[in-house]
Amino acid sequence: MKILLKYNLIFILLFSLNSTCQSNKSLSGGIYNISNFIASDYFSTLKRNNTDLELVDTIYLRALKYFDNDISEALLALTFATLPFNKMPLKLPIIDVTLNIPLPSVSDSLFNLKVKNLPSQLFFDSPKVEFGDKDKVPHFFGNAFLSYSISLFNISEFLGILVELFEDSFKIEGRLDLRDLYINRLGSFYGEILDDKPELLPSEMFLIYSIIHNGINL
Repeated sequence: MKILLKYNLIFILLFSLNSTCQSNKSLSGGIYNISNFIASDYFSTLKRNNTDLELVDTIYLRALKYFDNDISEALLALTFATLPFNKMPLKLPIIDVTLNIPLPSVSDSLFNLKVKNLPSQLFFDSPKVEFGDKDKVPHFFGNAFLSYSISLFNISEFLGILVELFEDSFKIEGRLDLRDLYINRLGSFYGEILDDKPELLPSEMFLIYSIIHNGINL
């Protein structure tokens, strides 16, 4: 569940910095628009005729269109819209009480349809189960947002430290595995080069994962 806390911190940080959307469209509106698109019958049809990597590109392009090509806002909205969770459980020490903190999301019915349709087979080693690697998509977009939007200092590392401190105090269950770290780095790299190559699609970065792990020479 570490991913949930990290992205909630991003959400808080965004508003503490008084970020504004150049497209004049709200973050909540973008989350709804993207979630509704993923949950739609049209997207279900796309799933039957396209690879999951192609679907990630389609979702990304949909977000860009909604935000009038504002890459930063699109990446942030995608981070929340592709989360396969909508609550963050926090177990408080001493009193042994668990609080379910809601995350920016949509109605339960729309959320469930969205999660069902989220791309899951993204890499050569994606688990061959229904959930697969659905949680890797928000990892990627969240780190891309941080890298693209905030360059004053290593905010991704800073948030990681906050996560560890918070987890020590509130006993949040979960762990960040090695594959998460690879995807985080790919997301950061994607954000770094979007200024120079705004036409670059997420799938092109996802393929790097397989190239590296299979030892394919470019």
